[in-house]
Amino acid sequence: MKKVLITLDYDPTSQKVAKSGFDMAKTMHAEITLLHVISKPLFYYTQYSGMYQQLELRDDLKVAAQDFLNKTKKDLGTEGIKILVKEGESAEQILLAAKEINADIIVLGTHSRKWLENILMGSVAEEVLKDASIPLFIVPTKKTEKETIGKK
Repeated sequence: MKKVLITLDYDPTSQKVAKSGFDMAKTMHAEITLLHVISKPLFYYTQYSGMYQQLELRDDLKVAAQDFLNKTKKDLGTEGIKILVKEGESAEQILLAAKEINADIIVLGTHSRKWLENILMGSVAEEVLKDASIPLFIVPTKKTEKETIGKK
């Protein structure tokens, strides 16, 4: 395995996903790309009107995503990590990015949601799993009982 794609969102558990993927890639001496997908940007446009503001906001979203990935890259302490920002449907863009960089494995987290939320919103990890042609390393981000007990 020479190329690892690590997908991250803004959830606080993303750092766990990044660290797990980084550790795996490091043991394999693999190239790492961090990916963030700006999904459904129209939700961000509801407060604005006019094309100019939409384009400006789209640029702001991309800059924010790049800053987030650069901070994660810095936290991991390796300059050789590449970053990539895509826009569109999350699962589709993850698979396209993997193909684009010729990734050997995709690392992604799965958020622990209630079953009704999964039915209504779906699961990006599940969608990627259905259509992936390369291995996935799925990092569960649900707090363990030990972590929950320690915070009481």
